[in-house]
Amino acid sequence: MALHSQIPHRLNFYDRPPLDDITIEEFETCALDRLRVLAEIESSFARNRSYDELKTVTLEQCKKYLPLNSSTAIAVDRDAERRKDHVGHFVLRLAFCRSEELRRRFVKAETSLFRIRYDSDDRVERDAFLNSRDFDWIPVTDEERLEYRAELSAASTSKDAVPEKERYYKVKWTRVPDLIEKRKVFLKGGLAFVPAREQSSIVFQEFQTHLERDLEMTAKALPRLDEDTRIVPILNNLSQGFLAGVSSEWSSSPAGNGNEITADMVDELSRKHFPACMRNLHDSLRRDRHLKHFGRLQYGLFLKVLGLSIDEAILFWRRSFSNIQDDKFNKEYRYNIRHSYGLEGKRANYPARSCQQILMSDQPGASDSHGCPYRHFAPDNLQSALLSMYSSQGLTSADLAEVMNTVKAGHYHVACTRVFEITHASQGVKKGEGVGGGESVTHPNQYAARSRELERGKDEGFKTEADGDVVMQIS
Repeated sequence: MALHSQIPHRLNFYDRPPLDDITIEEFETCALDRLRVLAEIESSFARNRSYDELKTVTLEQCKKYLPLNSSTAIAVDRDAERRKDHVGHFVLRLAFCRSEELRRRFVKAETSLFRIRYDSDDRVERDAFLNSRDFDWIPVTDEERLEYRAELSAASTSKDAVPEKERYYKVKWTRVPDLIEKRKVFLKGGLAFVPAREQSSIVFQEFQTHLERDLEMTAKALPRLDEDTRIVPILNNLSQGFLAGVSSEWSSSPAGNGNEITADMVDELSRKHFPACMRNLHDSLRRDRHLKHFGRLQYGLFLKVLGLSIDEAILFWRRSFSNIQDDKFNKEYRYNIRHSYGLEGKRANYPARSCQQILMSDQPGASDSHGCPYRHFAPDNLQSALLSMYSSQGLTSADLAEVMNTVKAGHYHVACTRVFEITHASQGVKKGEGVGGGESVTHPNQYAARSRELERGKDEGFKTEADGDVVMQIS
């Protein structure tokens, strides 16, 4: 049976789980791409974005990671898109059903995604979806509209509304708490008279209630998976995804296309382009002329992906460990540097650590320098460190209240994103833009790469076109 006959609409209440075979790779990939969208939705909540801003950012993320074209679209594999959307949703149900807090956050993000898709959908397709389901609403008769004309008119938010000409639906009042709170409906005998223009509230509430119930059922069935060593680690990793967003790139390959750096460049780059985690590691290295194992690992892989070649990396670390003799350096450190570049041992191309990995693994002790300052520093120390690092780039003490409120709420990558916006305001970055397209920081190399890109655009200056307009060159 063709998939479009099973999933005929882009809008989906996910009533039935996928029943066909799914590979482990597809299981993880579908979930990660969907999680990237949901994590950015949650970041938008933390950043107090308006609904229009949330909608713009989410649609952009969906276009990149979770495209879902209309039923009339041509030259696209609609079945593959709908399968990916379907599978990703159900995998994330498994990951987020395991605690009340995870369920709450998942439901909020998924309901927002559904609402954005509903508001963006083609009207004909949306009506077809609505007609395909029984929402248990009762059309209000002409006699009822006339009988309660005054009450319906009083509840209307539109001064020009004419109850006799509008369509209304009756539902139990418990199904539209948001409309009741805003006094947008007339109540009679336990039923709410909902105007057609507010019909979406019934749909959104139904989606939320449906998903909450299904998550509770999934939680009861989940213990059956506890012994599956293939699935459980993936689910554990996915459930941590909201904490730091989900990195989409910047994972394993050194920078190319002329972006290679040298050991001599690192000091200046750190002052101008590094996020707080890497700036702290660099400053600690310069101060102590040493970093402990996890600090070297975190910083070394970051520099590798930033564009530091193996020869320049050895030179950089040798200079940095200036109080260590050559024999000791060669014996204890050179091998590990080469190993991280895939030149020793099993010769793996080790990826740089994402924000999520930095936050969740290898927690730093009192004498360590690795980790995420936004999470692992005491509040007073964090504020002092941020001012020390970024005051020359425009961060002031007045900016810290907003940053620290975000830290207190546990949205560490959002705090880092806000610092990026503040410190790059002189280069045209506005609040809410993040590192581009509204995206939050999810990887230290993403932060540094975008910062360098902005500087290159500024340094290349202005180019006058033939028509006399002046435009900024951005490479």
